[in-house]
Amino acid sequence: MGEALGGLKRSMYCGEPRESDIGKKITLMGWVQRNRKLGGLDFIDLRDREGIMQLVFGEEINKDAFEKANTVKPEYCIAVTGEVVKREATNDKMPTGMVELKCDMIKILSESQTPPIYIKEGLDASEQVRLKNRYLDLRRPDMQKIFILRNKVTKVARDFLDNNGFLDIETPILTKSTPEGARDYLVPSRNYPGMFYALPQSPQIFKQLLMISGFDKYYQIAKCFRDEDLRANRQPEFTQIDLEMSFVEEEDVIEVNERLISTIFREVLGHEVKLPIARMTFKDAMEKYGSDKPDIRFGMEITDLSEEVKDIDFVVFKGALENGGSVRALCLKGGASMGRKDIDRLGEFVKTYKAKGLAYIQLKEEGIKSPIAKFLSEDDMTSIISKMSAETGDLILIVADKNSVVFQSLGALRMDLAKKFELIKDKSEFNFCWITEFPLFEYSEEEERYTACHHPFTAPMDEDLDMIETDPGKVRSKAYDLVLNGEELGGGSIRIHDMELQQRMFKALGFTEEEAWARFGFLLEAFKFGPPPHGGLAFGLDRIIMFIAGTDNIRDVIAFPKNQNAYCYLSEAPNIADEKQLEELGINIKVKEDK
Repeated sequence: MGEALGGLKRSMYCGEPRESDIGKKITLMGWVQRNRKLGGLDFIDLRDREGIMQLVFGEEINKDAFEKANTVKPEYCIAVTGEVVKREATNDKMPTGMVELKCDMIKILSESQTPPIYIKEGLDASEQVRLKNRYLDLRRPDMQKIFILRNKVTKVARDFLDNNGFLDIETPILTKSTPEGARDYLVPSRNYPGMFYALPQSPQIFKQLLMISGFDKYYQIAKCFRDEDLRANRQPEFTQIDLEMSFVEEEDVIEVNERLISTIFREVLGHEVKLPIARMTFKDAMEKYGSDKPDIRFGMEITDLSEEVKDIDFVVFKGALENGGSVRALCLKGGASMGRKDIDRLGEFVKTYKAKGLAYIQLKEEGIKSPIAKFLSEDDMTSIISKMSAETGDLILIVADKNSVVFQSLGALRMDLAKKFELIKDKSEFNFCWITEFPLFEYSEEEERYTACHHPFTAPMDEDLDMIETDPGKVRSKAYDLVLNGEELGGGSIRIHDMELQQRMFKALGFTEEEAWARFGFLLEAFKFGPPPHGGLAFGLDRIIMFIAGTDNIRDVIAFPKNQNAYCYLSEAPNIADEKQLEELGINIKVKEDK
């Protein structure tokens, strides 16, 4: 049975006592890490969020406290008082390892059953077990460090933005569904039967309205919701550092966000981000790395071989080029020793990205080996090897197809090879890069229309305005993403603030005027009243924390995350609603039959 505090006050955290505190009488509270008996003494390691302190109990110190301490088990919650003394057997691996607490009083605040997971750093337990018992998982010191760090990141971000004139303004969570992109999470309304709110995928429209309202610098640590098929490091609800500015162009938004990221990494991690951050156009990123979020910590860039192979009578190359595609390749240094089975596996790998196959050239010591050698003259082979800057011992890997397939398959293959051959030498390196000039539109084969690459409010580049109606696929946008080590940290754009241009954008996206007003009418109405030029950016806070904490799992940095199927093992959500609730909302459940 647990004891009450009885007016007892904690005077320090367990991780705080030092040699300078010797002789002080203090009170500590926390959880028992372990209890061990040695030479007539009882030693307890007491843990809280700041660390561990060794407690010592003995009959000569206080008999009652000693006897009670003997009954204590791991994860009991206790309070103790005593004198800080010099530790006989010091432990320089612990911040508190030079001292211990000689205890004359102990209160058992609550007892604990044997926990289903062991409370320790580097726990080797299944993710399902950890998420089911998340409140215990979060007791572990390595998890608590992550959330202390997360708090520091948000504080640094808030302080920076406050010091730079940004106002923290909340926007609605219950809003209108404006489907364009991921699916919305819908919330039924009791007051308006048959109607629904949507949870925001981002505060996009509201932050633009705030610019029209005259709040020229807005920010928010914003919750966002997307009902999409989850991939690695995606969550149905996530957090953004969201900001918007008026009377700005791209350079202004990029400059303030570079300083924000630089401040976060310096203040939290002691890492100096070199400013200005390097930039790369979307076109260059795709052609060199096959990705709009390239990892540039290593080389092995994609090389275009289209010119070198244009006259070769090989049906795969000819077909790709005749259909407007290309022939491109990677050169894996030292890869010529790879066996046939391993190369075949690479061929299967690129097929998952819709490539039809993978040609290769091995530059072995004993000569060149390649299944396409019979189609190439000696000059052709020499030309390809020269263009690839390949040497004896290297492996050339070639894909021929339409550009989107070539880029995607070689980009993924590049990252796969980097992992297999450990091409990233310094895993602690932070390599930032801005990607600019994204396409404004992308063509959806499924919908047979152009869709917005970012969102319908992204401004086109001034020099491409004339192509919106005539050649939308070539229109570049005033959009920018900040990439770190192959992950998108954040992205944004300059927004359209001209009503006529916004209407042209909607028309290019296939919306009639009526459809545009039905979806975005309240924003378009506001555009009638002097909207300022504006733009912004949103950083993925969870991803920033992942990098700073050194974890590759987004669920490690969210206190109560869902699994990859958007299910919460802890609360068992989603779950069945009460019949009365459904009746009040006018909802009948139609169960889908399994096909």
